[in-house]
Amino acid sequence: MDDDGRYEQRVVWAVVDTGIGPLLLAATREGLVNVVFHATDEVRDKALSRLASRLGSEPVEEPGSPLLAEAIRQFEAYFAGERHLFELPLDWSLISGFNREVLRELATTVPFGTVVGYGDLAGRVGQPGAAQAVGMAMGANPLPVVVPCHRVVESGGGIGGFGGGLETKRRLLALEGVLPEPLF
Repeated sequence: MDDDGRYEQRVVWAVVDTGIGPLLLAATREGLVNVVFHATDEVRDKALSRLASRLGSEPVEEPGSPLLAEAIRQFEAYFAGERHLFELPLDWSLISGFNREVLRELATTVPFGTVVGYGDLAGRVGQPGAAQAVGMAMGANPLPVVVPCHRVVESGGGIGGFGGGLETKRRLLALEGVLPEPLF
């Protein structure tokens, strides 16, 4: 407990190299709490600082923690094409309200190798016409790849936006067989 009698949130982190570059994985006792793309030293340090302020605890590098070791194993299997589903406990504390509702729906109903439109996803959570808000929820996703916001596309066939960059989205969709592998 800290001086105010609150339980301090323990946050552990590791960086894993993947087919789309380094990813920062962070976890609490509850589960995986954050996945950050392009985890260069600068991006990693900013993300860890943000986590410290949001969760009230300085993150500790600990790739050997059981949860992170399992997360790393599952990410490596996913990028090797050997895993289609992440089976990890998730800590949803960085997201709430409509965004959390949309992301939970996405995580549970849009499987590997499929896509859904922003508007379709809005309808699934009872908010038809909220396609733009769904796009905002995807941009706020603290758990990309595991909560597969890369599987949300424009209804007209466009790829849509992506917080990790369009090239990263294309690579993830190619890995899942939705798009052909980029030629270069």
